[in-house]
Amino acid sequence: MKNNTIGTFVMELKKRLELVRRNTAEILTDEELESLLRKKKHPSVYIGITVTGPFHMGYLIPFGKMLDFERAGIRNIILIADIHSALDDLKAPWDELAKRSAYFKKCVELGFPWEKKPRFVKGSDFQFEEKYMHDVLKLSTMSTVARATRASSEVCRMKNPKVSELIYPIMQALDEEFIGVDMQFGGIDQRHILSFAREYLPKLGYKKRVEIMTPLIASLRGPGTKMSASEPGSHIKVYDSVEDISEKIKGAYCPVGVVEDNSIIQLCQYMVFPIRGKMKIERPVKYGGDIVFGSFTDLKREYLNKSLHPADLKEALIKDLIDIFSKARKYYEKRRDLLKSLGDNFL
Repeated sequence: MKNNTIGTFVMELKKRLELVRRNTAEILTDEELESLLRKKKHPSVYIGITVTGPFHMGYLIPFGKMLDFERAGIRNIILIADIHSALDDLKAPWDELAKRSAYFKKCVELGFPWEKKPRFVKGSDFQFEEKYMHDVLKLSTMSTVARATRASSEVCRMKNPKVSELIYPIMQALDEEFIGVDMQFGGIDQRHILSFAREYLPKLGYKKRVEIMTPLIASLRGPGTKMSASEPGSHIKVYDSVEDISEKIKGAYCPVGVVEDNSIIQLCQYMVFPIRGKMKIERPVKYGGDIVFGSFTDLKREYLNKSLHPADLKEALIKDLIDIFSKARKYYEKRRDLLKSLGDNFL
């Protein structure tokens, strides 16, 4: 390999690593990630999304990360985790799985401005196959109840633990092998499950994967609550009306000069900048005039310095969200009956 070719490869690898590492909470392990990107030009990564409640903007934060993956030459796969949704204490009823899966897939397609759409896989399309179920049972004989409980504890409801909630991490581990990916990613609340996969897949003779975790987004209500489909005031649905988006963002927790647990700041960091690459703040000349931030770092610095007022930031975010969600909003404006058939909380 000539020197200039080596230099190009090193620079390209550095840029790919920067993209993958950006906006992550933890990577298991960073050394394995670098090794993978050295060996494979186009590795694959997947994320599983459960079909449990209304599709809201919290689901879109990982998709911003998928743009980084795509730009780093990584192939994106989304698992519509329908069976997992029922295993988690019937957060989605068995007879509703098909309808909810179709709803989620449509929301994913319309609710995010993809540069290149990911490949979709549905859990029920492969999780009932003989080889898969054989491995589920085999892995269940290797895992203790305590280990499976620890893996599930931050993801499943676990109020009155069901056997299904202990099967949940076993199946999520095996999904990596049967989907055929090099990496999995999810929120930091998935850490115990992702660690379970790394520990137990080799016991079946399968390779362990690189696991990438992203931060969890704070609730619009502020510290002490999380963004959740079961908490109506904590999130915005991707098809909410312009008026609802405006009202919810204007009422959101966003103290002057504070970025910690600030969902407004986080939405700018994890959604707007990955999608747009910049953010325009419009304000009267007497308050500094319009300003365009070319990076989140610049916006964060100005906010911490109290040179950027929350009201101006919120107005800019409202405009961006209204635009980003426009396709989903227009689609579901004409399909209110479909949403109602899923449940009143989907409206």
